[in-house]
Amino acid sequence: MNTEEPSPPQNLPQDLPLSGIRVIELGHVVLGSSCGLILADMGAEVIKVEKAPDGDDTRRYSGFGSGLFHYFNRNKKSLTINLKEDDGKAVLRKAIQGADVFIENFGPRTVERLGFGYEDCAALNPGLVYCSLKGFMPGPYENRPSLDNLVQMMGGLAYMTGPAGRPLRAGASVTDILAGTFGALGIITALYERRATGKGQNVVASLFESTAYLVAQHMSAAAVTGEDPPPMPEGENPWAIYDLFASADGDQICIGVVSDRHWQQLCEVFEWTDLRRSSEFDTNDGRKQNREYLLEQIQDRLANLSCAEINARCEEAGLPFAPVRKPQDLFEDPHLLNSGGLLDTRLADGRTVKLPRLPLRMGDHEFGMRLQAPAVGEGARDYLAALGYDNTEIDRLVSDHTIVVPED
Repeated sequence: MNTEEPSPPQNLPQDLPLSGIRVIELGHVVLGSSCGLILADMGAEVIKVEKAPDGDDTRRYSGFGSGLFHYFNRNKKSLTINLKEDDGKAVLRKAIQGADVFIENFGPRTVERLGFGYEDCAALNPGLVYCSLKGFMPGPYENRPSLDNLVQMMGGLAYMTGPAGRPLRAGASVTDILAGTFGALGIITALYERRATGKGQNVVASLFESTAYLVAQHMSAAAVTGEDPPPMPEGENPWAIYDLFASADGDQICIGVVSDRHWQQLCEVFEWTDLRRSSEFDTNDGRKQNREYLLEQIQDRLANLSCAEINARCEEAGLPFAPVRKPQDLFEDPHLLNSGGLLDTRLADGRTVKLPRLPLRMGDHEFGMRLQAPAVGEGARDYLAALGYDNTEIDRLVSDHTIVVPED
């Protein structure tokens, strides 16, 4: 992990795909923030609206949540505002009039109570693309509050992830991030359509329906076979060898033998002449009939080799393999480092780490770091000036505690 000062942002080209698009993001935690992050990385000017006086709650999360704010809010500016006051609402209304996109992921009916529902915002700006990120699409569940963990449970994902009787949520906020990604996809599509119609529209993406999308393959299998799909840890693999094995140094590696050619390569690269010569193992069906014996043999033999040596031999043979890694191992992953897949990211305490960039390539576009995650209110003065506020008005809003800006 690098703890040096961050490198200055690169001189990134200004002709990114969404350059010139202004986004007002009332996003919090992961769902709304991940949607805004995609647009920001692709060049949009994203104004993150935070609650006064202390900003988004994720700035102060600990444990698993401690890394949320500085990762999901790069390339954004902060407008920290009191929306319970009329002056604060007036600032947001003016911001909406000059925006292309509005994102919100508040609980059911919250933005409507504040006076910033879709109809309210469309009246201020008919060309606005308004994106609501919710727990559920309109229907019987739409007024339920929801969280990533809950929809993984009710959407069948946790059932498929854990062993029978022990539903287990995925090890990342997969439905938050997927729903946020669908929201960004809807926004970009609506902006494209606006070029022809001149009109904005309401875009909705949701956690529960995103979870259903993830487990659709298992729903389809149930329909085809007429049988309930077992949880993934207990399902039958189509291949005899598709398992984890322990190395001499205690690490684990997953090896997949998904063709007869792979079996021959495996035996050859590890010099398992006896297994290679046994015709009963030549086909996947034969290997499945002898699965327990083969797994025991392979484990016993790999247990004498280091993980690095196993990796090297699998690489040499062109076999499907993957060492088991922890998230923190990715800081030094040679592929991510070589491919430029990590960005220098400043933490709240001033240290710098390398964190993943947008996993997307488009021609010569550089989806890099233009702005580190903002301090509370960072960028607000310049943004308000662009909206037409003069310094006297901005100072009054600050002194009235309507907005918060960093101290000079």
